[in-house]
Amino acid sequence: MSLSKLAIACSVALGAMTLTLAPASFAATASKEPAKAKAVKAKPKARAVKAKAAAKEAHPLAMSVLDKEEADEPDTVGSASTDFNCELGNKITIYTNATDDKHIALRWKKRLHRLSRVGTTTGANRFENRLYGLVWIGIPAKGMLLDSKQGRQLANECKDAEQAKPATVVEAAPSLGVLPASGG
Repeated sequence: MSLSKLAIACSVALGAMTLTLAPASFAATASKEPAKAKAVKAKPKARAVKAKAAAKEAHPLAMSVLDKEEADEPDTVGSASTDFNCELGNKITIYTNATDDKHIALRWKKRLHRLSRVGTTTGANRFENRLYGLVWIGIPAKGMLLDSKQGRQLANECKDAEQAKPATVVEAAPSLGVLPASGG
């Protein structure tokens, strides 16, 4: 036997072995696949509607992953909003819910995004939406919005009404009559 005939015989044997070792359920579904595909498509829609309604009831800022078209826009009904004015005329609105401190909704450029809290060691408030690459970092003096996918700042020096107030200077308390010791 030549080497090429041996290779062909081995590949035929391997293919036959693969077919005989395939599970019976795979063989049965392979022949009925078009009929089952139609039936399967109808069921997830009903489940998705129920799951979406339950998720919105459970959490006002919940995002339904089942419905991709509406997954981008979280529900902000009953949430408190805070407007931020940023440098270069950018504006951001953040919606928070008192019952959930792990998520926020952030309005940026006419789109509403759901961001999830990420723990930090510095104490800053950090929220991320990994799908869109948005990162909101809030510190007591300001906030900033970053694009982690492109590695750049989208908005900086974002301040709400309280942060935008001018800082008040606290005057030093008058001396209590104690004079520094003189060297003499």
